[in-house]
Amino acid sequence: MAEPTPRRNEPRLRPAPLLFEPAEAASDPDHFFDLESIDDPRALLARATELTLAFRAAADRAVEFQAMAAAQLADPRRFDRLTTADIAERAEWTEDYAKKMVEFGRDLMRGGVEGRGRGGTA
Repeated sequence: MAEPTPRRNEPRLRPAPLLFEPAEAASDPDHFFDLESIDDPRALLARATELTLAFRAAADRAVEFQAMAAAQLADPRRFDRLTTADIAERAEWTEDYAKKMVEFGRDLMRGGVEGRGRGGTA
C-alpha cells in the first residue's frame, strides 16, 4: 500500500463539497459523479478538476485523522495502548510508517503542525 507523505506546508483548499451518489448510479461502472454526461470539454475539465481538489482535500483530512487516532492508540497512558506494529497491522501500513504517523498525530494534537491543533479530539 502506498504511504502518503503528510503535507505540512501547503495551504488547505476549500474544495467543492462531495455529494454521495444514489446507489443505482454508484452501481453503474461508467457513472462517476455525472462526469460522463458533460459534453463540453471546458465544463468537463472544470468539474473534474473541482472533484480532484475535493478528493485530495478529503484524503489529506482523513490522513490527519488517521494520524491523530494512531497517536491516541499509542499513548503510553492508555491501559489498552497498542504498539506501532499493532497499529500498522490495523491500518495496513508498515511499522516505520506507523511510527511516523504516531508522531505526526502527536504534532497535530499539540498544535505543532501549521498551528492547526485540534486539542486532542478526533
